[in-house]
Amino acid sequence: MQELSLSSKMKYIFSIPVIISALGYFVDIYDLLLFGIVRIPSLKALGLNPDADGTFILNCQMVGLLIGGVFWGIFGDKKGRLSVLFGSILVYSIANIACGFLPYFPKEHLVYQYAGLRFIAGIGLAGELGAGITLVSESLPKSLRAIGTSVVAGFGLMGAVVAQLTVELSGGWNISYIIGGVMGILLLVLRISVSESGIYKNIEHKSVSKGDFFSFFTHKDRLIRYLKCIAVGLPTWYYIGILAVLANQFAPEFGIKDLNPGKAIMWAYVGISVGDLMSGFISHALKSRKMAIFYMLIFTLIGAAIMLFGNTNTETKYYLFCIWLGLGTGYWAMFVTLAAEQFGTNIRNTATTTVPNMVRGLVPVMILAFDSLKAYFSVIGSAAIVGVIVFGLAFYSALTISETHDKDLEFTE
Repeated sequence: MQELSLSSKMKYIFSIPVIISALGYFVDIYDLLLFGIVRIPSLKALGLNPDADGTFILNCQMVGLLIGGVFWGIFGDKKGRLSVLFGSILVYSIANIACGFLPYFPKEHLVYQYAGLRFIAGIGLAGELGAGITLVSESLPKSLRAIGTSVVAGFGLMGAVVAQLTVELSGGWNISYIIGGVMGILLLVLRISVSESGIYKNIEHKSVSKGDFFSFFTHKDRLIRYLKCIAVGLPTWYYIGILAVLANQFAPEFGIKDLNPGKAIMWAYVGISVGDLMSGFISHALKSRKMAIFYMLIFTLIGAAIMLFGNTNTETKYYLFCIWLGLGTGYWAMFVTLAAEQFGTNIRNTATTTVPNMVRGLVPVMILAFDSLKAYFSVIGSAAIVGVIVFGLAFYSALTISETHDKDLEFTE
């Protein structure tokens, strides 16, 4: 096949599907991480408990992501990738605008109202990344897929940084929610210019079964591929869900006066956005998805070990480790691309949407394990035990999953 010219490559990498998917993921990450950033100030302002109520609300959002992942995944394979890109952003934008008006809600059962809105937001947020990565993967030449999806994630993940800065500059946590919702509505208008994936159009009217979520569990090889895809992504949300969002719990054991979870998340995503851009080029250079992920996992594990058991005795050091671990877990785009390439067009969106949301949906399980272990071990020890399990599963899966570099995606299951 003839090598693409530099101008042709740039045209593909900065095409409308890539740009719109990147903007969508930017808003998605802004809204997804916003609760973690405003958890403490918002709950204190509403008269709620930042730890107990905060964990409950976060878990509700993550369960929403899990349910939404299945719904939007099936919907995207049955009705097209664009239907998800329109529907999901509308749901989470409305939910986030409503969160901005929580101070004016009735005070009775306020924790359940907050949790309900984050649950709805979670359902909406679940569809954005999978549909965007699927659309980009099916729209770009196979030689540019890794770079294209890395551009989407690398730019999109900066939404977390902007979320933290918006909270600091807007003068109120509720204003930040409203800004996120308005950005989503504006993006909805821009998406009118996006075209459906050509690969999906080829099977749109064929009689092949589309969006069959249960098909992942009825075929042994397919199930193993699916579970390995999920396991590969676990360290990313172990890091965000425990080491960043719950950063304030580590402060006393490290002898640090205070750690701001919002700043920890912001610095984490500075690293992750750079790591995601790098991961595509690393995969492209190695001609391997799995080895790019494997090397980044090693880098992350080393950083986590030093962070937990080294001399992390200042706030600055903690945030520097957040950047380190962010760089390492910046294989998020590569992991989602790997999931897209593992499965046929008729269930690709279902896989690509449910896999990352299964990872996010397992955050409550990781937090539950972390909290349960604290009854017997220190905060650091509990985090380390959960980390050993998570990284063990990820390393095994990354090394044994099928390689998909340069794989033709025009096939069905």
